[in-house]
Amino acid sequence: MELRLVFKALGFFLLVGIGIPGNIIILLKFTHLKITEKKLLPANLILTMLALVNILVVLSRGIPQSLTAIGITDIFHDYECKCFIYVYRVCRAMSICVTSLLSCYQCIVIAPATSVWLFLKRKVTPNVTVVIFFLWGINLSIYPSCILYSYAMNNSSMSEYTLNLEFCYVAFSTYTIFVANGSVFACRDFLFVGLMMLASCYIVVILHRHRKQVQGIRSSDRNPGRTAEYQAARSVVLLVTFYVLLFGLDSAIWLYTLLLSRVGPMVTDARVFFGSLYTAVSPIIIILTNKSLQAPRQYTRKKILLHSPETTCSQVQ
Repeated sequence: MELRLVFKALGFFLLVGIGIPGNIIILLKFTHLKITEKKLLPANLILTMLALVNILVVLSRGIPQSLTAIGITDIFHDYECKCFIYVYRVCRAMSICVTSLLSCYQCIVIAPATSVWLFLKRKVTPNVTVVIFFLWGINLSIYPSCILYSYAMNNSSMSEYTLNLEFCYVAFSTYTIFVANGSVFACRDFLFVGLMMLASCYIVVILHRHRKQVQGIRSSDRNPGRTAEYQAARSVVLLVTFYVLLFGLDSAIWLYTLLLSRVGPMVTDARVFFGSLYTAVSPIIIILTNKSLQAPRQYTRKKILLHSPETTCSQVQ
């Protein structure tokens, strides 16, 4: 087995081995909370949707890439290629949109109660489910190219502008269609990545100002790492920072492919891997920073501290 395939197999099997269990844990935990508590916070609803689309990304791209790396070829026909690539592209887009929605939602929640922010709090917070369905509708409707230009590996009618995924081809008929297809989706991605960056930066600014104003008043402010606001901000900032780094790598590789008439498998492997890596790392960040996903022992300890006399006095002050 050539060295490229060894690294490809290790990378994608690691992605599958971490991404699927991590996201399933989040999905099951929040489902359990929904059943037992009869409700789910909007932020946790968004995280549940993020875990779902991440699982679909891993299933539709990580597993086929892993199989081809160990020598299993010709696993799909034309119809199956179209379905798998369509699911991957839609769910990857939803991963971007849902991450952006999460950062924007938390920005709205902690923003000062001015007229504009109050309007957003009243309109967005109760309608998170509607926003999620709206994002699904948009992304399901803008990917006809995945169906039109995806083919099985045994298809001989390949154009010059072809993405070789090694289990399927994405063959564009002309260079103009190739560039236009990538440009439309890149603009969409840049829009949502820009929104999540602005929202996360504003969250950090608000929390920094808040900590400076209340420093020394409450005992909990002596260790801001334990406050719910700080934990939420850290989670969002970590998720957004990591996603932006991966998005930058993905975009750089895509720009490089515009210079090539035929994109080689190594370039495609790198772009697919970095485009899917978020699905494996994001559940780790979420599990480590979300209070609802902490172990019962940790939750009980926090509850005891919350109701201790010292904490009660600080809250009264």
